[in-house]
Amino acid sequence: MPSQPAFQVRKSGSQNSIATGSAVTITFDTEVFDQNGDFASNNTFTAPVTGKYQFNVQIRIQALDEFAGYYQMKIETSNRTYIFTLDPNGFDEDLDYYSIAFSTLADMDSSDTAYLTFTQSGGTSQTDIDTESYFTGHLVA
Repeated sequence: MPSQPAFQVRKSGSQNSIATGSAVTITFDTEVFDQNGDFASNNTFTAPVTGKYQFNVQIRIQALDEFAGYYQMKIETSNRTYIFTLDPNGFDEDLDYYSIAFSTLADMDSSDTAYLTFTQSGGTSQTDIDTESYFTGHLVA
């Protein structure tokens, strides 16, 4: 039903050596489900109707660089950007893996879009986004 969109997408392969200093769009090439077919092009959800949408993100990053200035995970929508920031300077060594998870309730108009970006500021371009990552969303109200 167009009034009840819901999706869950995952990665089948890692996104390796994320570039530093710019936002990289996270791609998802495996749809677990896409009720209503609103998730497309491996990265973008398009709202079929105006409403409030719940988005949930879990990204597993590997080879987290302790010398990066920060990492930011963003849910970017047509109306706003929702940001999770991690400062790795408190770690005493590079981490083999680290999971970032957060959620938001976003207001969206019909045809608005939502997608994820990941930014590493400074440090070495060594961080990977692992296959144990997912993006989900559904219309709440």
